[in-house]
Parts: sequence; structure tokens; C-alpha cells
Amino acid sequence: MSGGSYNYLFAAVDLEDLQARRWDLEEMASRLAGLGYAQDAARETEELLVLYRQWETRAAVRMNRLSDVWKAVEWWDSNDSSETRVHEALAKYRGDHDDAGKPSA
Repeated sequence: MSGGSYNYLFAAVDLEDLQARRWDLEEMASRLAGLGYAQDAARETEELLVLYRQWETRAAVRMNRLSDVWKAVEWWDSNDSSETRVHEALAKYRGDHDDAGKPSA
């Protein structure tokens, strides 16, 4: 049987592919480190994992902060809400709101 030991990790072309093969990437890093003569490739593979984890964490934080704004704009554009809701969501996003989410004076 040829290939497939790491679910064709070499064929990953973007972050979505990499996310789907994250476990395989971890396994590859371990395998390379175990070879003894591939420490540079092991290190770079591990660095890629660290970068991915950092990006994932940072993206999750930003998505959480922006989700109310995105929802308000989407609902306004779908005629399910008004522009006022966009302003309220932006005030909350910017930290310029009261506990009810209304823009402060």
C-alpha cells in the first residue's frame, strides 16, 4: 500500500485542510522528531502547529467579539431588524454601552 499513513498530510493546501489533518500533523511532528536526523523538519512542523493553535485562539476571541455585530448587520440586511440594532451591537463591541447593551450617553 502506498501513502496514507498520515491521511495524505502532504496534500493539505489550506488551513481548512490542515485543520482536518491536525492530528496527522501532530503525528508527523512526532515521527520526524523520532528520526533523529530530521530535527529541523520536526521543529518546523511543531512551529506550524503552534502557529495554528495561536491563530485558532486569536480567531476564536475575535469571532466572539464580532458575532453580535455580524448578526445585527445580517439581520438588518435581511429586513429582520433595524439599523438601530447595528448601532447597539457596535456600541457593545466598542465597550461603549450600558448593561442592557444600549449605547451610553
